[in-house]
Amino acid sequence: MHDIEPYHHWRDRYISAEDDRSPFHGRAYDEFYYTQKVYNYFIHPQWDDFGSQTLYLKVLFVDYDEGYSIIELIGEWNDCIYNDIMYLKREVIDHMAAEGISKFILICENVFNFHGSDDSYYEEWYEEVSESDGWICCVNTFRHVADEMQTTHLQYYVNFGETFNDLNWRPWKPKQFFKAIEKIINKETRMIGQGVGDWE
Repeated sequence: MHDIEPYHHWRDRYISAEDDRSPFHGRAYDEFYYTQKVYNYFIHPQWDDFGSQTLYLKVLFVDYDEGYSIIELIGEWNDCIYNDIMYLKREVIDHMAAEGISKFILICENVFNFHGSDDSYYEEWYEEVSESDGWICCVNTFRHVADEMQTTHLQYYVNFGETFNDLNWRPWKPKQFFKAIEKIINKETRMIGQGVGDWE
């Protein structure tokens, strides 16, 4: 796990540590000294700690004009024991929302497990972004992760599942990625409005 780095090919466009509107502004990183762990496994030092014991992230890109953020995650998302969604919401999302971000793309291909609890923070997050026509989308989730999210009823607040999986987003520029996700979400929303789609 220690050799999995956050995606870095957009660093010529955005670096969260250099963004004075970012919750991670001013962070310093040691490329050689590994201190952060997911259980007994060290992870690459470029990942950002936000208070969780098992989940880390990297803000890959933010566009304040269009109001979206692309965030990559790694580890185990554990709301049941560690209340990870509380830390994510309070330490990262609330800060970004105060800066006008209302559309969140969460890249979950390195989220190896999800343990749900109640959905109150997700509902709060959904209600807040909806006020600005925003949304939350988890991309490239493992099937067992999506199944647990479904069991926790997160589909009412977060976009995830087969429609948003197997996306080869790395060759895209950030705006291309955002527009692709937005197009899928808008299409899904229209289908639900017409009585089409299975969200149960």
